[in-house]
Amino acid sequence: MSYKNGVVATATKTLAADTTLYKYVIRVKSMNQKKLMSSLAICSLAVLGTGNAWAGTKTSDAASLERGKYLVELGGCNDCHTPDYLLSGGKTPEAQWLTGSSFGWHGPWGTTYAVNLRELLPTFTEDQWVDYAKKLKARPPMPWYTVNKLKDEDLRAIYRYVVHLGPGGSPAPAYLPPGQQPPQPYASFPSPPPQQHAAAQ
Repeated sequence: MSYKNGVVATATKTLAADTTLYKYVIRVKSMNQKKLMSSLAICSLAVLGTGNAWAGTKTSDAASLERGKYLVELGGCNDCHTPDYLLSGGKTPEAQWLTGSSFGWHGPWGTTYAVNLRELLPTFTEDQWVDYAKKLKARPPMPWYTVNKLKDEDLRAIYRYVVHLGPGGSPAPAYLPPGQQPPQPYASFPSPPPQQHAAAQ
């Protein structure tokens, strides 16, 4: 009996040990599953957070592009920098906007041509463009003094919009110095009248 009891006792202890080990394994697996679920939950939140940030970035970019387009239209950039924009009553397709013009502006300063902004702006970084625009000086009829006063965020919006349009058009003709007759078509500005001297005392 003692042998049998020993066998029985041993078997009972083994069974108990196996049961304890089984419970331990189940508990570990359960803990690992909980950790796994927690990790998955954290990853999901991270992905969702990244998605929300990406959506926010896309929304911000869209708003910036819309702002840039608005400023280009409101500022009259197309009037000179887009071919035939004035003559078409502003109906020139957007695909042709800001591609420069071969129409000359002739006056005492010589003859100037509106540059292809879609070629010019991509040669700058955004920060370089802001610095350039703030210090810009140009010949008529370019209203450089207005560009100098634009806020940084407006200049950045214009930059992003123009770059977003992509390459297009051809380089504008080169500047002609005073005394050199430009080819047609061009608009001629008369020399300003001499300043009136103060009445003699």
